[in-house]
Amino acid sequence: MRILITGGSGFVGRRLCKRLAEAGHSLLVVSRDPERKRRVLPAGTDIRTSVLDFTDARPQAIVNLAGEPIADKRWSDEQKLRLIDSRVDITRDLVMLCQYLDTPPSVMVSGSAMGYYGDQGDREVTEDTSPHDEFAHRLCERWETTAREAEEYGVRVALVRIGLVLERGGGSLAKMLPPFKLGLGGRFGSGRQYMPWVHREDLVRIIEFLLERDDLRGPFNGSAPHPVTNAEFARLLARRLKRPALLPIPAVVLKAGFGEMSRLLLTGADMRPARLKAAGFEFRYPTLDTALADILG
Repeated sequence: MRILITGGSGFVGRRLCKRLAEAGHSLLVVSRDPERKRRVLPAGTDIRTSVLDFTDARPQAIVNLAGEPIADKRWSDEQKLRLIDSRVDITRDLVMLCQYLDTPPSVMVSGSAMGYYGDQGDREVTEDTSPHDEFAHRLCERWETTAREAEEYGVRVALVRIGLVLERGGGSLAKMLPPFKLGLGGRFGSGRQYMPWVHREDLVRIIEFLLERDDLRGPFNGSAPHPVTNAEFARLLARRLKRPALLPIPAVVLKAGFGEMSRLLLTGADMRPARLKAAGFEFRYPTLDTALADILG
């Protein structure tokens, strides 16, 4: 199958491309720097600078993972627009591509995030839970709404609301590990906020699962079935590293340092993959302890 991937050179995308190439699929990847990205993508990957450059390649499926990292910069009004545009613009191009093609792709698996739900306190959250209206929700809602426009052209659209992605060499752990290894880690604020998470290997398998299952469409929570609170995450990570976790960061410090973006650290959702489990997906790393054991040894 010819699969068009945006964000293919990112932390999740690189692993996904490797697995898809090993399975015999042809890869079409969008990147602003094709020559540089060629070094990190499987041999034979067709890399072009724009989605619409692939009109002649006739992709049969799409995976949409593009978007500026949400936690890299303080959320000024300008940065909020960049976060929205980096997701919506390229997704809109994918919809245009579906419109232009005589035979559109059969499926689009499009990224979203746990931020879709906003702050949910400690109640259990499934795909049917009503969101809390805040910036992270509005960002994800626009992203998802744009992706679903491809349905007008006969494309099956599956949306993956992704939790914190865990694996070596990037993602959430890349920022957490240095202080925890020094014994300087701890909870954020009260630590009672939930942190939905997913091992990168399971996330890639979820994307493959949604590509292959013709009967699955709409939103899916892309996180492990056993989320933990921030305090529990800190405790398990410190135990795995054989370090203490005795230095919490007060909420007031995070709010002063990060402004509105501190909500990513101080609020959360007890997000459960209800629709994936109902569809028969099985997680290799269902608990945080098993995931950290694999990642950290």
